[in-house]
Amino acid sequence: MTTADAAKTSLAADLVAGVSMAGLLLPEAVAYSGIAGLPPQAGVLALFAGLLVYGLIGRSRFAIVSATSSSAAVLGAATLSLAGHDAVLRAALAAGLVLATGLAFLAAGAMRLGSICSFISKPVLRGFSFGLALVIILKQLPTLTSTHPDAATAPGLAWQLLAQVPQWNWSAMALGLASLVALKLLARLPRLPGALLVIAAGIAAAQWPGLGARGVAVVGRIDLGLSTPSLPMLSQGQWISIAELSLALVLLVFAESYGAIRTMALKHGDGVDANRDLVALGATNLLSGLIHGMPVGAGFSATAANEAAGATSSRSAWIAGLVVLALVLLCLPWIELTPEPVLAAVVIHAVSHTLSLAAFRPYFAWRRDRFVVVAAAVAVVALGVLNGLLAGIAISLAMTLRGLSEPRMNELGRSGQGHDYLNLQHAGVAAVPGVLILRPEAPLFFANVERMLSEMRTRIADRSPRAFVLSLEESPDLDGTTIEALVAFTAEQGAAGRAMVLARLKDPVLALLQGAVAGQASTTLVAGSVDDAVLSLARATAGNS
Repeated sequence: MTTADAAKTSLAADLVAGVSMAGLLLPEAVAYSGIAGLPPQAGVLALFAGLLVYGLIGRSRFAIVSATSSSAAVLGAATLSLAGHDAVLRAALAAGLVLATGLAFLAAGAMRLGSICSFISKPVLRGFSFGLALVIILKQLPTLTSTHPDAATAPGLAWQLLAQVPQWNWSAMALGLASLVALKLLARLPRLPGALLVIAAGIAAAQWPGLGARGVAVVGRIDLGLSTPSLPMLSQGQWISIAELSLALVLLVFAESYGAIRTMALKHGDGVDANRDLVALGATNLLSGLIHGMPVGAGFSATAANEAAGATSSRSAWIAGLVVLALVLLCLPWIELTPEPVLAAVVIHAVSHTLSLAAFRPYFAWRRDRFVVVAAAVAVVALGVLNGLLAGIAISLAMTLRGLSEPRMNELGRSGQGHDYLNLQHAGVAAVPGVLILRPEAPLFFANVERMLSEMRTRIADRSPRAFVLSLEESPDLDGTTIEALVAFTAEQGAAGRAMVLARLKDPVLALLQGAVAGQASTTLVAGSVDDAVLSLARATAGNS
């Protein structure tokens, strides 16, 4: 195949993918606006900003940057907590929060903080996504049933829905369930715009007079008139509040986006640049906030759908944007007639892929992070989306700090007659006579150093060695508290007449300790291996004799 033929094939694939994605993205943009408690145009404007700007700046050729269910839910929870049900104030706060999120992304990109998504661990993200899917589906049920519960929490909402079963609108429920079944069936044909076809069928059904008479609501007016980009009019206190909330939104959006981007890059052998994507997401959210759109990110479901539809480059996203624009310009009056139960079905279908217990299974099989993944899911359901996310992050960090603060210590010995020193529990490993060799299995820092040193003192008291070797290979640097504690410990061992060697010292640690333990003749610093430390003790003993 010639280069020209390959280019034509690639363009054709992007055209098909772009048209398919437009059929998915437009209904989701309108639906996610409802999740955020904003008018329908907020999601559509955010969609245009995401497809345009990320395509110009971002690295991934498959990423579809638009409003996501998780960011919409966090935005809705944040603005509701600050403004209650004041629609005008919520819209202003939403615009401010998206702007603050964009600025935070740009600042993180300028400081090259591409690893910030690591603050949300995979178990937290999976548990959060599972709990969020439950909450979102539950919050779509009032739309499917044409009821109006007012509970603020998911358990309360579920209870009120059950109490209102006699008032359920079964016509709306039947339309929503039929739409959901159709979406599930059409999902088997990724090159078809399934969501758009279901929306079209729903609009056609809405023209039947009997449906409106049965109380099935439609989307209503969508105002896409663009005004001059502007800052929302907020007080200083409100700006401070949304600046604080934007940090949680940045962590969530980037963790979700970078996970999708990296997955596709690994699958296709593409490169990734986390800092470039930080800047791209920052510019995208900044524009979205200025035009009063929603926060945007590279959602995994949309990105995976784009790749499955055959996309080969970022052109598919631009083509999708152009098709959405054409649909809006030519069909907006029809889109406004979309039945709300159909949109609810689109949302439920979009988040249903995360509602799988299979995501929890590895953590129970590995017996690791089981509490974290379950607690993150329960926190979202019990505490709400925003507080659940913050609780999940706090739980993850607390479990990490607890693990680091526990005094995990291995005693080492020589393996055979070689130069390797391994845990004494291994076969063929023997202790060095008169020498106790310990290695902390975590970096020493202010939260664990005293417990570690206490464990060392206990083992020294039990063995009464003539010399002691401490391997610090797990500590790339030391804080002030740790340095003070080590200096006191080495002085204590010197006063007891015991030779001490600090081995496997990284260059920064060696430089710090050379000044800190200067004058302590009983303490030797070794940058090399544990074997080097034992040899230095043997030479010192031979010299003294």
